[in-house]
Amino acid sequence: MDSATLGRATLILAFGVALYGIGAAVHAGRSQNRDWAASARRAVYTLAALSTVAFAILELAFLRSDFSFATVVSHSSTTTPTGYKAAAAWSSQEGSLLLWLWLLSLWSSLVLYLTRNRMRDVTPYATAVLAVFAAFFAGLLVFAASPFQTLATVPTEGAGLSPLLRHPGMMIHPPMLYSGYTLFTVPFAFAVAALLVRRVDAEWITATRRFALAAWFFLGIGIVLGARWSYSELGWGGYWAWDPVENASLLPWLTGTAFLHSLMIQERRGMLKVWNASLILATGTLAIMGTFLVRSGILDSIHAFGASTLGTPFVIFIAVLIAGSIGLVVSRRDSLRSENRLDSLLSRESVFIANNLVLVGLAFVTFWGTFFPLISEAATGTKSAVGPPWFDRYTVPLALLLVLLSGIGPVIAWRRATAVNARRNFTAPLFGSLAIAVALVILTPAETRPYALGMFFCGAFVFITVGQEFVRGVRARRAMAGGSVPVAFVAMIRRNRRRYGGYIAHVGFATILVGVAASSAFQHAKDVQLVPGQTAKVNGYTFSYAKATGQIVTNGGRLERIEFGAVMRVTKDGERVATLRPNRGYYPVNAPAVPISSAFDGEATSEVGMKAGLGRDVWMAVQPDLGALRPYIEQQDTRLNEAVKAAGTVNPARFGEVRGAIFAEVIRRYVNNTPPATFRVIVSPLVMWIWIGAFITFGGGLIAMWPAPDGVRRRARGRYAARVAKELGRA
Repeated sequence: MDSATLGRATLILAFGVALYGIGAAVHAGRSQNRDWAASARRAVYTLAALSTVAFAILELAFLRSDFSFATVVSHSSTTTPTGYKAAAAWSSQEGSLLLWLWLLSLWSSLVLYLTRNRMRDVTPYATAVLAVFAAFFAGLLVFAASPFQTLATVPTEGAGLSPLLRHPGMMIHPPMLYSGYTLFTVPFAFAVAALLVRRVDAEWITATRRFALAAWFFLGIGIVLGARWSYSELGWGGYWAWDPVENASLLPWLTGTAFLHSLMIQERRGMLKVWNASLILATGTLAIMGTFLVRSGILDSIHAFGASTLGTPFVIFIAVLIAGSIGLVVSRRDSLRSENRLDSLLSRESVFIANNLVLVGLAFVTFWGTFFPLISEAATGTKSAVGPPWFDRYTVPLALLLVLLSGIGPVIAWRRATAVNARRNFTAPLFGSLAIAVALVILTPAETRPYALGMFFCGAFVFITVGQEFVRGVRARRAMAGGSVPVAFVAMIRRNRRRYGGYIAHVGFATILVGVAASSAFQHAKDVQLVPGQTAKVNGYTFSYAKATGQIVTNGGRLERIEFGAVMRVTKDGERVATLRPNRGYYPVNAPAVPISSAFDGEATSEVGMKAGLGRDVWMAVQPDLGALRPYIEQQDTRLNEAVKAAGTVNPARFGEVRGAIFAEVIRRYVNNTPPATFRVIVSPLVMWIWIGAFITFGGGLIAMWPAPDGVRRRARGRYAARVAKELGRA
């Protein structure tokens, strides 16, 4: 049996096992039969094994450049570097769906193993929901988009990975996003199961909280990696363009963040049950919608994979998820009533509710702007799109409010805040942030932007409130146990990881938005045309075009790309700042008799030149003008065509040599007679703090996610048991 046949067989078996898992799990839930529940769980384990085998077969096909696979031919080549060959597996539609199925099966197996002796009434139905997700994706892979289609005639070369995807982020960014998407299906499944059996206490939340945190963590890392990729590779100078596929990943992250905040209130006070059920059901649905947007091509996006035949199945599946979620929440509304009332508007509960409203508001604005082309087409017959200014108009005020609330929430009292408590917690942060805002106005009077100034004030407020809490915690810890400040600091975080991990995440999030505000409001950008020897000035920096560069890049002895670049010297006040070397790469098709000109007509990549710093980034991209070289290239194409016709055949080795010589001559002519090149020059303050803030944010998330020591877990279980016993006593 060849590998393609084995791969198809594993997917067919996976689809059958998923269907069996659905039936066995539903029967176990209805009959409360433990044997059937165990059988359904083992079906998910088997699904994980089968999808692992299928994914390994596809990866090996890419790594071996097995061009009998149609998807390998269309997405890889012999000149594709090994790391990108591995990543090319999920650059294809079929491979990305298989990655989805594989990750889903792994997370499903893990959660079912961890809960095998818990919530025996809930777990079978959760197993059924997870198996439904698996059956959907396995069905797509079997019937609509098989990654194991083979070709009758095996070519000697493939098309290669798209140049725009040849970036280190390609090896990490999609797996991070898909890990986030698939992890969110776990709390989704348990929420559905809990609603089905009317088990709406906090136990399903406790069982899946770490999966929700992990989903938030991985999805957030994926989003930040995508922003960094865009900033350093695409050559337009930004990190977020409100592109539909970018927005599709942001939507479940926003609603998932809201869920992580409100679940604390349900665990502590028995409130916000409707919120939590609705938020996680919406988040799971939005995770599927994010995959749908990438795969369907219904919205124009630089990230989309084009139109496909998968739009209809996804739309039907999403409609079922939405209708089922609404039906469950509405039919269980009596069971979802809060156990306690909101005691005061000045309380942590009310701040968390306001926080959730802002996050949901951001999600709604993002959703409306993303899908506005479809909404406008349905309403008026004309497809219209909204751009970044529209998004900024609504998201910036909401982001300001969100950062402010993230500073208030951690320190305001539960149930009811008193005047003494408020004065103790907020006096220093309020006056400290005001002082910082006033100082910024004085230092930058001509450049002050109201929204940026507001973000600096809110960010400072968060830094001071959280710093104040850390200082108090360390002092209290040292008073109880003694020791040095570092030891007390580590012990304090170790004993209450959720609390202090959350504080750190809040500081990181505020840092990100301060970096966004500064780099957006005070950015200086300019497009200039220069020839070697000329200079341009931007925001006090002088950019001197020293010389043009060009080179042929090979991989494994075969031509991979042709690069045209520049050496740019950057100075300020006569002092050297950096030497930047931006370039643009062009990728020829490595096949006999392909025209030379085709290398410059397809996709190209920009490698930016950048000097990053804590205070300011100096960024540059180049667009070489190859117009003067076109006559020579077309002349060589004509000569090659005539030679091929005269010979009646093509010698691939000889053709490659001749082509390489022509490309070398093209580079020589460009370097020796350099035409004007167009440079995009950007000087942006505090961009580095976006990436530092992301590191802090997800570091805090990792701390909150990390298992607590055994003693702390025992005390937490004791408190939970006492609360349950108290509720049963009242009942």
